[in-house]
Amino acid sequence: MEENNDTAVAEFILLGLSGYPKAQAVMFAVFLVVYLVTLLGNGLMVVLIIVSPLLHTPMYFFLSNLSFLDMFYTTCSVPQMLVNCFAHRPTVSFVGCLAQMYITLFLGIAECFLLAVMAYDRFAAVCSPLHYTLIMSRETLIQLAATSWAFALLLTLIAVVLQSTCFCGHNIINHFTCELQAFLKVACSNTRLNDMLIVANSFFVLIMPFCFILVTYGRIALAVMHIKSAKGQSKAFSTCGSHVLVVTVFYCSAMSMYLHPQGKVSSNRDKMISVFYGAVTPMLNPLIYSLRNKDVKGAFWRLLGGKIPE
Repeated sequence: MEENNDTAVAEFILLGLSGYPKAQAVMFAVFLVVYLVTLLGNGLMVVLIIVSPLLHTPMYFFLSNLSFLDMFYTTCSVPQMLVNCFAHRPTVSFVGCLAQMYITLFLGIAECFLLAVMAYDRFAAVCSPLHYTLIMSRETLIQLAATSWAFALLLTLIAVVLQSTCFCGHNIINHFTCELQAFLKVACSNTRLNDMLIVANSFFVLIMPFCFILVTYGRIALAVMHIKSAKGQSKAFSTCGSHVLVVTVFYCSAMSMYLHPQGKVSSNRDKMISVFYGAVTPMLNPLIYSLRNKDVKGAFWRLLGGKIPE
């Protein structure tokens, strides 16, 4: 007779790098730098977008949503990873593990939808510049952002309702955090329903938005090819290039995790991939957008009260 989840397991042990003591100090330093840069970069982006009137445009409205999301996304997992680097027996409570897993799942899904919405915004700006302000009105911006967050919440709630795994005392998770795939690997109950849910979610959350983005940027590339001015082409490619880079890094790492056959044993490969889309990508987002954008640089120097460098 199967025990209830709450009585079968009270806490989980997160292996992380416990088997590699010499690497723990190095990984602590790497995680710390990644986390601080993520908080500083994304926090600064949010502040600049709020205080600078020149950044009150649709693209930066969505970027502020993305930066706000990324700060919380990394905060849900990286601080725990830092603590566990030197913990003799890194543990997390059952409730804490579930909370971390579903919050990061919600934020990850929201990021997938926001990246797709940002691609649509760039499509409207490049392919319909004369009607851009009408297409991306204030009401449309709010509706698109709210829909992205609402769909992410809905899909996460479905996962919560259908989660019915039993662990029978198995509480060792070979991961840095309570990540969904690693969490299900320690279950002793039948996880077929959960696996089907992951495949269905991956289709709506990863494949569909990614295909939409590919088609959208294909249309953008065709439109840019018809621009006679070399300067205009360069500006269009520069505007969209940063978004393409973010999309490539995020979706490729996420799809390599969720769209390949899963065994019952977590590998070091899975752990490193999850770190890449869960910690590295949120760090890269503000760096990519700010370093490649004159408007952001100008807003930064105006915030400091200094002269904008040529």
